[in-house]
Amino acid sequence: MEWSEELSSGLLQAAPDAIVVMDEGRIVLVNDRAEEIFGWPRAELLGKHAHVLLTDGARDTFPEELKLSGKERPPGPVGTVALQVRRRDGSEFPAEASLAVAGLPGGRVAVAVVRDVTERHQLMAEAHSHRSQRLEALGQLAGGIAHDFNNLLGVIVNYANFVIEEAESPTPDVATIAADARQVIKAGERGTGLTHQLLKFARREVIRPQVLDLNEVVAEVEGLLRRSIGEHISLITRPAASLPPVTCDPGQIEQLLVNLAVNARDAMPSGGNLVIDTANSHLSPGEHAELASGDYVRLRVSDSGRGMSPEVIERAFEPFFTTKPNHEATGLGLATVYGIVTQAGGSVSLTSEPGLGTTVTVLLPVSQGTEAEPESANEPADTGGHGETLLVVEDEAALRDVAGRILSGAGYRVLAADGGTEALRLAALHEGAIDLLVSDVVMPGMLGKELAERLSDVRPDTRVLYMSGYAQPVLASQGTLDPGVALLEKPFTAEDLLAAVRKRLDG
Repeated sequence: MEWSEELSSGLLQAAPDAIVVMDEGRIVLVNDRAEEIFGWPRAELLGKHAHVLLTDGARDTFPEELKLSGKERPPGPVGTVALQVRRRDGSEFPAEASLAVAGLPGGRVAVAVVRDVTERHQLMAEAHSHRSQRLEALGQLAGGIAHDFNNLLGVIVNYANFVIEEAESPTPDVATIAADARQVIKAGERGTGLTHQLLKFARREVIRPQVLDLNEVVAEVEGLLRRSIGEHISLITRPAASLPPVTCDPGQIEQLLVNLAVNARDAMPSGGNLVIDTANSHLSPGEHAELASGDYVRLRVSDSGRGMSPEVIERAFEPFFTTKPNHEATGLGLATVYGIVTQAGGSVSLTSEPGLGTTVTVLLPVSQGTEAEPESANEPADTGGHGETLLVVEDEAALRDVAGRILSGAGYRVLAADGGTEALRLAALHEGAIDLLVSDVVMPGMLGKELAERLSDVRPDTRVLYMSGYAQPVLASQGTLDPGVALLEKPFTAEDLLAAVRKRLDG
């Protein structure tokens, strides 16, 4: 291709950024993009000083760059500056200018390549706003956790003291001790429920998905829902015929339904209707902002309550956001629903108007598998030990003692360690077989997964059971357990621990 003045002009006009050429500060050449972003016709712009394109602040900040001329600088790049520029109509926008000196046959000129960065600034502002919102939500989350757990700890500590006082009295009342101990257990169970809600919201909960019929889950939980909402509210279920299966944790779907039902109940203090219906749904390409095209199952929960304002709808899924009076709600209901649905690969949306009720719509992807047998069918009938040796590893001393006491009392031989290093030392000293490693997942110094791998190198026949309230280090990317991993979630009862150990030993 032969280089020509016509080709040079074509390349100049095709440039995606504005190009402004200055001689002694006066504009001598601009391209089409410069006319477009500054709003000046080329004929009017030529000959004017470059100051007309700058705000007063930009003139004061970058005077040297604006005085560029062939007499002042050698040819070559000068640098890139950020500045505020002005259009012909007086409006302003942020820009980024790359400055250079060009040597021409008739002398040297200054060249500015100017890029409009308005969109970049908007994205940065949005990101900053999102970070601020996340920090605000985190503050609400921390405050809510502190409030609720402080209440629970107050109950536990004081009722535990009641138990001690009564047990040490001259004439202890066994019934009083038992009643107070039950209050401790009840508070602990409430704390367990709150922890699971938080983990679901944070998408850190261990899920055990299976292929299931959503209609069956709705039918199974219907009785519980009727008791939860009260007789003043009519519960209506409308299951779709021939509903395809979905892959979800049934316990999570049950919790989702309970949370939505309780929210609906609170929105209908004088009574009303709560409708739960299911249907088939197909999304075309581009129809949904969050989901790919394909087949989905729709679960819809609608109430005839007082509804929500647009401002409330906008914040409805935030953690610990609630419109209820203080101490009446944690504000985790819809946040938990959101965590459950998104973890299952679906989406949840909310429509509502004041006085016209609220509808929550959940879309879950259709599964290609077949329904599985309930996990409970595989629970061992005999949970006692038969002299097997267990290596129990837990860095929390009190919990380690609890686990050892339960397992020893059930007929197991227990080797107890406070961490990975101690566990490996005990394993090296023990001459017989170690049938099962029961290890915490998150421990200082060595995670449970690393301990299991190192123990497997020297004792390949030792099976592994993890126990944890935060199992992310042994979870796959979707929150499910890695293949072959067995996990007992904390807090656990003696029955939970013995059943999990026996099941793991029996393979």
